[in-house]
Amino acid sequence: MRAIRLSVPALLLLFAVGTFAKSGSPADTHSSIVIVFQDGHRQTIDQADLTRIEFKAPVLLVFKDGRQQNVPAADIARIEFEPAASTAGRNHFVGKWKVGEGNGGSFYITLEADGEARKTLGSSHGTWTVVAGEARITWDDGWHDVIRKVGSGHEKRAYEPGRSFEDQPSNVTPARNTEPKPI
Repeated sequence: MRAIRLSVPALLLLFAVGTFAKSGSPADTHSSIVIVFQDGHRQTIDQADLTRIEFKAPVLLVFKDGRQQNVPAADIARIEFEPAASTAGRNHFVGKWKVGEGNGGSFYITLEADGEARKTLGSSHGTWTVVAGEARITWDDGWHDVIRKVGSGHEKRAYEPGRSFEDQPSNVTPARNTEPKPI
């Protein structure tokens, strides 16, 4: 298969047409473009911050706040497109997680690919599933936990017996996957 090489203005045009022609406004997404310069440095621009891109020499980026930035096309090695952050899927959560107890201590939760869950505190058996991009775990002892991505990290929310996932959590602690196991 042959690789197709496009000029920077052609790439920007494809980005603009593909991105801004989508249904919904660009502010509805968090996708970005990454300009990789010849010297190796990168500039990431959130698509929602852009008003327009003018395809003239130099390329002109016009931001919603009124700023303008000229980018000499000759300085650009390539342009990368980063899609909007999607919700985390099942593969994202498989592995052994170090989580907090809510009192300063910690324990481990292991999420298996088959939906089985184990923990090193309390009743050791449970099941889990992904709902709205978060791992929801139901333990045999009546507790429920949620592991979710927050910013660049993760947190564990614990719900004591009698509370549902829609209630206020009993505690919220950091969570870290110590042994990611992608399927």
